[in-house]
Amino acid sequence: MAQPPALIKGITQSMRHLADRQRVISENIANSETPGYKARDVRTPDFGAMLNIRSGRAAVARPTVAITSSMAALGARGPSIGGNVIRDTDISETKPDGNNVTLEDQLLRMGQVQADFTAMTSLYRKQMGLIKSAIGRNGN
Repeated sequence: MAQPPALIKGITQSMRHLADRQRVISENIANSETPGYKARDVRTPDFGAMLNIRSGRAAVARPTVAITSSMAALGARGPSIGGNVIRDTDISETKPDGNNVTLEDQLLRMGQVQADFTAMTSLYRKQMGLIKSAIGRNGN
């Protein structure tokens, strides 16, 4: 079975990321009044991993933070919550009860997810139209 073009793979990966991000933002909004709740986000996928490097050279990897035992003893915690969900570090305020979800920030992020999803949908449609044209189906 033939592999889909890299662009289609990238669009698919991006749409999955956006769906996950929308789910996490919705959870943040639902917990905006939960004492002690910390806002979360989704780790951005590494689209550079999709590059086909022919020279055999390794690509520059995204740096990761590892918490050492000394850091943990001082109270440091790793940013990961589980899977690709991470603590949101781009927060504008923390309420006295420890909750750091700001509805305005979350709604702006939801709007950005919607705009990005619309852009990916448009790219997908155009790519499919080009593929259909190339194989002689003229978009039908």
